[in-house]
Amino acid sequence: MTAIITIVLILLVTTIAILRFYPPLGRKPSKTRVESSPAFKDGSFTNKEEINMSTSFSSTVGMLKDFMKKDKERKPTEAIPMVHVKPGTHIHETAITWFGHSATLLELEGKRLLLDPMFGKAPTPFPWLAGNRFSKGLPFSTEDLLPIDAVLFTHDHYDHLDYGTIKRLKDHIPHFFVPIGVGSHLERWGVKAERITEADWWDEVDWKGLKLAFTPSRHFSGRSLNDRNATLWGSWCILGKSKKVFYSGDGGYGSHFKKIGEHYGPFNLTIMECGQYDPRWKDVHMMPEETAQAHLDVGGDLMLPVHWGAFVLSFHSWTDPIERVSAAAQQLNIPLLTPQIGERLIMEKGERGTIHWWKRLRQNEKGTIS
Repeated sequence: MTAIITIVLILLVTTIAILRFYPPLGRKPSKTRVESSPAFKDGSFTNKEEINMSTSFSSTVGMLKDFMKKDKERKPTEAIPMVHVKPGTHIHETAITWFGHSATLLELEGKRLLLDPMFGKAPTPFPWLAGNRFSKGLPFSTEDLLPIDAVLFTHDHYDHLDYGTIKRLKDHIPHFFVPIGVGSHLERWGVKAERITEADWWDEVDWKGLKLAFTPSRHFSGRSLNDRNATLWGSWCILGKSKKVFYSGDGGYGSHFKKIGEHYGPFNLTIMECGQYDPRWKDVHMMPEETAQAHLDVGGDLMLPVHWGAFVLSFHSWTDPIERVSAAAQQLNIPLLTPQIGERLIMEKGERGTIHWWKRLRQNEKGTIS
């Protein structure tokens, strides 16, 4: 009995120490930092539209069964292709470079913006325990990415906000734009408060000739055991003098898309979540067909589907997101961008990316599996 008590105490002390001192978990913001937001109620942030994430016994058992299945189609059998990123310069073309999952470089009217740059091995506080990203690496060095004028984050989940990435980039980034409360994480990791701007839903910031508007999404936040919805989440409208871009961040489909389109649209380009979905949590992650409809709701022209192509965070095949959204886009006459990781597309040149690059990989997989 004494041995059991000792083990329990050791586990308890270890857990408390990790929660308090382990840097990747970030830092929960103080109540005074967030309570001014209308979205902050009864100690946490809330969505405008109610969400339902099924936690019934049967649903939980079903997810455990799905998790235990060995499904070869959830990740590619070989590293997905990449295009090496060349060192950047400030230009006045509109260009987009996707790095897998949601991490994207947007070049707009002479500014270079990183959107949700998650460059870590895996979306977890313990990446050494997890598998690698589908590309087995990234097609750039830190120097290749520079110069970067600012980073925009949509929320604090591990697949969007990564401790190692911040430590790698923080000394090279002049400014960070984040939802209310997320600045607490960055400050713990060494980013000075004066280089962080926190935004509430519908806040606007005039910055270096661009207008940055933080808009709602239908999602949630949290990195630890005691910080569920302690910070805000949302989407970004990046408005230049001649071009406008919408980045959805994560979230379920809802009426907020039409409101955003009415207020800030139409958009020349949308960067839309498309991946890691499941009917059991569709209120917080859109299905691909909803992604296409949300693009139309905000008044989008070109669409870049993101949130796929890097990690296994759901139960669908790794190409299901791009295949389904491609079919929906064709039906709705939406021009789709399909770059390989690292492939830089210049909007003014009409570049759309490498068509169906994933299909060739799937054909190889089927040959391997059979």
